[in-house]
Amino acid sequence: MATKNENSNCVIGENSVFEGRFYVSGSILIEGKFQGDIKTEDQVTVGPTGKVRTDIVARKVTVAGTLIGNIIASEEVILIQSGKVLGNITTPKLNVETGVVTEGKVTITNGRAESVAKMIQESFGED
Repeated sequence: MATKNENSNCVIGENSVFEGRFYVSGSILIEGKFQGDIKTEDQVTVGPTGKVRTDIVARKVTVAGTLIGNIIASEEVILIQSGKVLGNITTPKLNVETGVVTEGKVTITNGRAESVAKMIQESFGED
């Protein structure tokens, strides 16, 4: 279960609604409803009561609520058992708890910059 991060720079509290662009140099905790754009070099946490419609670009993303949109994480994505994601996930590391509901394409990059499809095809070799 996601808990409130005392180190969060920005918090959208439960029963709050925010719409717009959110570009933050620190971490973000969303317990309310958010629609727009989110970019941070730190962490985004969608808490159990969070309802988010956005694409997220961050270092680390944790989802315990509902997210409609794509996730691009440079370090890790954690999907907590109460989490629901409708969208694509791209990350070097993915942690999925039992009970998560998700639909979309998952790309695990293992921290590599080159095309994952090309890397896999090259490792298969020539016929």
